[in-house]
Amino acid sequence: MWPLIFILPPIALFLLLTPLIFPALRQWIRHHFFVHHVLKIPEFNHHGFPNQLFYKANNYVNSLASLQRSHSAALFSSPGEHNAVLLRIEPDHPVRDSFLGATLMWTMSIQDDLSRTFLLRMRRRDRCRVFRPYLAHIASVSDDIEDRCRDLKLYMNVDGGGRERKRHWRSVPFTHPTTLDTIAVDAELKNRLRTDLETFSRSRDYYRRLGRVWRRSYLLYGPSGTGKTSFIAAMANLLCFDVYDIDVSKLADSSELKTLLQSTTSRSIIVMEDLDRYLLDDGKMKQSSLTGLLNYMDGIFTGCCGDGRVMVYTMRGRKEKIDPAILRPGRIDVHVSFPLCDFGSFKMLASSYLGVADHKLFGQVEEMFMAGARLSAAEISELMMVNRQSPKRAIKSVIVALQMSGGGVGMSAAENEVVLAQHSGDLRKLLAKMKSYTKSGPLDVISRLSR
Repeated sequence: MWPLIFILPPIALFLLLTPLIFPALRQWIRHHFFVHHVLKIPEFNHHGFPNQLFYKANNYVNSLASLQRSHSAALFSSPGEHNAVLLRIEPDHPVRDSFLGATLMWTMSIQDDLSRTFLLRMRRRDRCRVFRPYLAHIASVSDDIEDRCRDLKLYMNVDGGGRERKRHWRSVPFTHPTTLDTIAVDAELKNRLRTDLETFSRSRDYYRRLGRVWRRSYLLYGPSGTGKTSFIAAMANLLCFDVYDIDVSKLADSSELKTLLQSTTSRSIIVMEDLDRYLLDDGKMKQSSLTGLLNYMDGIFTGCCGDGRVMVYTMRGRKEKIDPAILRPGRIDVHVSFPLCDFGSFKMLASSYLGVADHKLFGQVEEMFMAGARLSAAEISELMMVNRQSPKRAIKSVIVALQMSGGGVGMSAAENEVVLAQHSGDLRKLLAKMKSYTKSGPLDVISRLSR
């Protein structure tokens, strides 16, 4: 019996201290030998309801560029785009990501009940530094993806009376096909504008860190038919922003601009056409319109309601006629000129509409442009569309139109009459129609954008 006297006390002491020793020992082993933390993001919570964080993570992981370099990924056809292919993460195949200098690994697993779970692995030393900012980054990227996938709408302000007074806007689906790749704008200018728009769309946190409203404003100026409206449509398709068109003729007074702005949504383009017509009366500035517009552009009310908006103003006249207070930085950030077509724009249109990169008549067209002949992009594109079956006929039609615009170079008067005769009366009618369109002014932005 005497050995038990020496054996039992240590055993009893060990049993008493076990609940205290083992957790501490386990923690010590984890702390010194395990360098990664693994976080689980299940598809459903403990009550069986969908876990919104899982769906945000799903959007985020499937957008990672590293997914294309993964050893295994699933391919699906996109339901919304013809011939588009979607890349999706495969179960149990890791996808790498990096954030603030930390490397993170994503893996998706399928549970016994067929629900999915994301596993996020990160180094223990990085967890405190990147965990919260990384979750915010995931939510921000996911929100951007969802915005880009939504159906865009075109809003029109309604007349101020009747039952629709409280509605302010009515909408139609925005299905305009124009993109920055299809508009006839100088390639260098197009790239600068694309970069500016894409930088703005990713800069929400940067603007907020500076204490500034996340907003960008553009002035598009130039003659009718030069592509201003098409550029607005391309902006909307690039950013996936809704479009709000303000018809100034329906405004009771300039203070109504604030009411319209208040009822717009974030991530939208707000268009005000013919700014010069709204501000000028017989060449003189209308003071009431000027004051209302200045308050609309950068007042404290706009600072509260203008976040996430792109403000676009268009005008047909010279911007020098407008009060400099309106054009200063902060109110108008980017000025974009849309001149009549030159030879470079003509070649871009010929490539797009006719599939012609070069032609023996191009030299004659270039001479006429150098002599000062000008047509709008709308006029040239219309001539090319109606004669698209014969590039030669289309280019000759443009030459005749340039002659009629006052180029004075190229064909002789006799040759000009021959071409006119070859086109019978159709070309004459078309040119007359286009000239009357130019004089009557631009089409309403709603009818042009909603086609």
